[in-house]
Amino acid sequence: MSATTVSAHVARTLARHVDHVFGVMGNGNAWFLDALERETTTAFHAVRHESGAVVAADAHFRASGRIAAATATYGAGFTNTLTALAEAAQARVPLVLLTGDEPTSGPRPWDVDQIALAAAVGARTYTVGRADAAATTIIAIEHSLAYRVPVVLAIPYDVAALDAGPLPEPPAPAVPGPLAPSGPFDAAAIADLARALAGAERPLLLAGRGAWLAGAGDALGELADATGALTVSTALGRGVFPDARYDLGVAGGFGADGAMALVREADVAVVVGASLNQFTMRFGELFAPGTRVVQVDTAPAATHRHVGAFVRGDAAIVTRALVDALRAAHATPSGWRESVDAAAARAYEPGPADGLAPDGRLDPRSVAHRLAGLLPEDRVVVSDGGHFIGWANMYWPVASPDRMLMVGTAYQSIGLGFPSVAGAAAARPGSAIVLTTGDGGGLMALADLETAVRTAGGRGLAVVWNDAAYGAEVHVYGRQGLTDGPMRIPEADFAALASAVGAEGVVVRSLADLDRVAAWRDEPADARRFLLLDCRVSPAVVAPYQEEILRANRRH
Repeated sequence: MSATTVSAHVARTLARHVDHVFGVMGNGNAWFLDALERETTTAFHAVRHESGAVVAADAHFRASGRIAAATATYGAGFTNTLTALAEAAQARVPLVLLTGDEPTSGPRPWDVDQIALAAAVGARTYTVGRADAAATTIIAIEHSLAYRVPVVLAIPYDVAALDAGPLPEPPAPAVPGPLAPSGPFDAAAIADLARALAGAERPLLLAGRGAWLAGAGDALGELADATGALTVSTALGRGVFPDARYDLGVAGGFGADGAMALVREADVAVVVGASLNQFTMRFGELFAPGTRVVQVDTAPAATHRHVGAFVRGDAAIVTRALVDALRAAHATPSGWRESVDAAAARAYEPGPADGLAPDGRLDPRSVAHRLAGLLPEDRVVVSDGGHFIGWANMYWPVASPDRMLMVGTAYQSIGLGFPSVAGAAAARPGSAIVLTTGDGGGLMALADLETAVRTAGGRGLAVVWNDAAYGAEVHVYGRQGLTDGPMRIPEADFAALASAVGAEGVVVRSLADLDRVAAWRDEPADARRFLLLDCRVSPAVVAPYQEEILRANRRH
């Protein structure tokens, strides 16, 4: 193939800015993949379902902060990506989906309006031509990075192999800098917030993923020290604060009761880089009515009605300005955080000592608690969606927000777990990759079980919470008297499925069966196989966050 085709222009230009591409080959992207493999050093990772390609690219960004790409063919290949593309759009994840598309002469009988479909889930499409392939590729990358969104880069079928001449030298993508507060109103808002923090008796800092992406962790640590504040984070922001001694863990339904009680004692709460969705806010009950809530974010306005004041700006810049203002005013810490036992407040119920629920199956709390002491310390956890999602968030410590990836929660989807492993494994080649998934989502993503095993190898470990049910539906709709037949799943042998694709599968029916994890952890990664734990857990144990959702539904 010529190195001057339209597809080669796209591949060579994309490869200057993307280290990894995940995808499935088909008619629409065959020329692109040939050029990528022959003419660039960018690594291509084959997945087994097109949805998994987008999921892997999404997970790669969340674990590394570097944009990645996915690729699929036109038609059915493209439409298979839509759920994962919607998740990336909802989660504000920059990635490029390179896809084939209908010829420029018009759609064939099997073509669909891919531009409209992409727009419907929040992704803009850039279509390359013979004269502008390299430039359009740069524009697509630039848009994705500037707005933190996925984009579709489409190659019409009839131009993919056309000669486009020598590769031009397009400019590098231009990405705007961090949003700095400006003008007297912003200055007054920051000064007012600094005064409120200086006078607070029980200050609290809540940070989310936006604070991590802005690099605000160190500044937030200094602000906590300067004010004597307790800290708490969203599920996607866990680990953003550098000092865990005074941290209350996760805000919202994943939070411990004692920790959430302390949050309600705060008189001033500063929310940094967190969108304050209904789950973080405990459906409006996170803060007490008397708490003064101030939000710092790049959104145009406050994102929850309980916010009393809003400062628009980059999390790191605004936090640093607050630290400087407090120091200039010689403010002293409140002393609140030293007066409470944060570690005790954020502790969770460990479950029964023998690990068994009344029905004889494992209590997931006991399993999660036991695994917390067995998992490799250097790990990235990737999570599917489902009722089980609280167990890892409650019981497994997280070093930083880029080491706990929840791909699917923004769009409330399941079935994106196994391909997440591939993206995290490429992003963190020295770390263990730990997947937490349910049996419903696991079966939905089963095509990419092979992908997970192949890409992570001995660094990979999957925990399947196998309760033979769609747990969330059982606990929400089963309680309302709906027939539960559609909510039940015949118990699948995930250990055997794992063995079929080269992994080691272990059926876990007792806590003693988890001892294999300790032995596996201590083996060299290149001498062991991917390990899958098929944990036969009780469907009767309800996660606390699920109970919170049920209470909120009854109120409304």
